[in-house]
Amino acid sequence: MLNPREVRSPEDARRIVEERNLSHVKVGLFDNDGVMRGKYMSRDKFFSALEHGFSFCDVVLGWDVKDQLYDNAQYTGWHTGYPDAPVRILPASCRAVPFEDDMLLFLAEFDRHAEAVCPRATLRRVVERCREAGFEPLAALEYEFFLFDESPDSAREKGFRNLKPFTPDWFGYSVLRNSVHAELYRDILDLGEQMDFPIEGLHTETGPGVLEAAITVDGAEAAADKAALFKTFIKVLAQRHGLMATFMAKWSGDYPGQSGHIHLSLRHADGGSSAFYDADAPQNMSAVQRQFLAGQQRLMPELLSLMAPTVNSYRRLVPGFWAPTDATWGVENRTAALRVIPGSDKSQRTEYRLGAADANPYLALAAALGSGLYGVLQKWEPGDPVAGNAYALEQPAELALPRTLWESAQRLKASEAARELFGNAFVEHFAASREWEEREYRRHVSDWELDRYFEII
Repeated sequence: MLNPREVRSPEDARRIVEERNLSHVKVGLFDNDGVMRGKYMSRDKFFSALEHGFSFCDVVLGWDVKDQLYDNAQYTGWHTGYPDAPVRILPASCRAVPFEDDMLLFLAEFDRHAEAVCPRATLRRVVERCREAGFEPLAALEYEFFLFDESPDSAREKGFRNLKPFTPDWFGYSVLRNSVHAELYRDILDLGEQMDFPIEGLHTETGPGVLEAAITVDGAEAAADKAALFKTFIKVLAQRHGLMATFMAKWSGDYPGQSGHIHLSLRHADGGSSAFYDADAPQNMSAVQRQFLAGQQRLMPELLSLMAPTVNSYRRLVPGFWAPTDATWGVENRTAALRVIPGSDKSQRTEYRLGAADANPYLALAAALGSGLYGVLQKWEPGDPVAGNAYALEQPAELALPRTLWESAQRLKASEAARELFGNAFVEHFAASREWEEREYRRHVSDWELDRYFEII
């Protein structure tokens, strides 16, 4: 029988469904916020979709994480009537779903006119530009996430307050915790193997109930697929264990935020050697890596909304909590936004440490990769690296990051580089979606405001 990870073509996809005698398969795609949307599809419908594509209501590109409709988007809305958008199946994305007997999952992405605003297609266009420039991009993402001894119902009954963490206290890299809860850790590791997002490292982080997982390196598109599936199915696995997982950037003011760091390198397409490694250069940094780093540094303020896409993202970007506050870089310096990791031809890379766990993996990777490529094409040079505590050093004004989601959206709209990298349609649509998110927040009256103003003001 055909292994799901051996599926490459529509013919392979048809064969594996027939071999498993499935009446239905699961099909999913990712929206603006990186949330997986999908459905079960009958075998006959799936076979037809393999050849001709299928249609998906484009409202999934026109609503937020609470299914509330954007009122400021041009691509879709009441003015268009929310028509169906064309979608194509990606046969090589086939995965077995461990919890559902022989069930198979296939990823899809928006096609034709809808490609312009599709997150996965946006990353694919950046990858194609890398290849046109003679490079093959490799990436690996790592995520921190908190686990709670709660259910979706109990969390809501508590108003998301006084939630019980899966484990108590601060205990990073704990062998005690991963031994006591070995069954859950093993289930996470097995899930990664079964669904092809293999986990290179898994450990407790600093904070009650927080774990960090590093996903194995792959080509950029595949790495984003792995990350997006990881985030989705860790939540599934947690709930099946009677737990809840969150990838919020900052769920509590008492604990560090949750990162989504991105490791990136380029290899020469014609020979396979590292484009970042130069044994004769300081820190083994080739000219290409320096230019790549310069692009990431210079464009970071303009592309921040792709890395920090929620109001909550900006709760994390404060000094002293392991999150950068300016577009800085350093060599093996974890207080900088960009960390150069010297190594060999195989391991020389950059780590984009600004990223948070709440970002859409496709768009975060598109920003990290696209900005680096832009620097290579422009032959930019980075500023000086920071030494010591980057939080304590005063940086030039042009390296300052936007402090709010609204400001980030305005910087994106005004960015010529963003429009060249991602297209006008994407920039306008995504910026509008972030403006909507900020406006939704401003309609909310917080507990802090009630406590501060209700009686006294």
